[in-house]
Amino acid sequence: MSSAESVNLSRNSARLMLMLLLAPALLWLLGLIVLPHVELGILSLRQRVAPRVYEPSLAQFATFVDEPLYWHTFVRTALMSIVATAITLLMAFPIAWTIAKIARGRVKSMMFVMCLIPFWVSETVRTLGWMILLRESGVLPALLVSLGVTPAPIEMLYHDATILVGLVYTSMLFMVIPLISALESLDDSLIEAAYDLGGNGWSILRQIVIPHAAPGIVAGCIVVFMLTLGNYLTPTLLGGKNSQWFTEQIYTQFITRFNWEQGAAFGFLLLGLSTAIVWAGLKLSGQKFGEVMQRS
Repeated sequence: MSSAESVNLSRNSARLMLMLLLAPALLWLLGLIVLPHVELGILSLRQRVAPRVYEPSLAQFATFVDEPLYWHTFVRTALMSIVATAITLLMAFPIAWTIAKIARGRVKSMMFVMCLIPFWVSETVRTLGWMILLRESGVLPALLVSLGVTPAPIEMLYHDATILVGLVYTSMLFMVIPLISALESLDDSLIEAAYDLGGNGWSILRQIVIPHAAPGIVAGCIVVFMLTLGNYLTPTLLGGKNSQWFTEQIYTQFITRFNWEQGAAFGFLLLGLSTAIVWAGLKLSGQKFGEVMQRS
């Protein structure tokens, strides 16, 4: 066998190995993401006119526009998700900074494990734990009464603030990890030089730390926003009838009313909203999607 044939054989073997390695991921992508979205797209663009009789139509989207409850819930979900993402960022940044730049050794490992501990149990268990703490007969209202803060136990569930608490708690880890990755790559000598040149904490944070951590910030915000926007369990359990979360409307159409066409249309509207806000966030921050995803 000549050297050229040997090179071609090795190249073909490498290509075959690469295809075999990529095959499971491609099948997963096709079977669980592409095909379901194509089917949802087909469902959203048809209308049932008789039993098992359908015709192309945009009636599902017209229903969304004509019914104030639907678009009000749609806008409310978007705004609450943005607020939850902002609060998560504000709370996660000091934690990530402490883990990346201040804590050392066992303390650093312990702090990271403390961020992981809530995710050792399911979201259902975590949310039920908040319900036990915040309900009228729960731990926190009883503590407030014993401290004399309130004269009687108060119901702390079923409020917007309660929903935000649950969403922030559920999403915290997904903001902390990309922030730690971004902050660990920041050279400490840059900060020391900035202090030597007369900089203060705020100016260093604004001019050095935040610009350097921008990809991690945007990556964390994208992940947290998408998880929050598509969350169903936490807003429903902590918000009750007052949750008015758009995923609840999707669930109602699919499961309660068996109106798959309307549910599919709502699902595509939520997908479009998520894509639009993520795109706007990337444009406003001046970041590129590929670079940002490397931080997530």
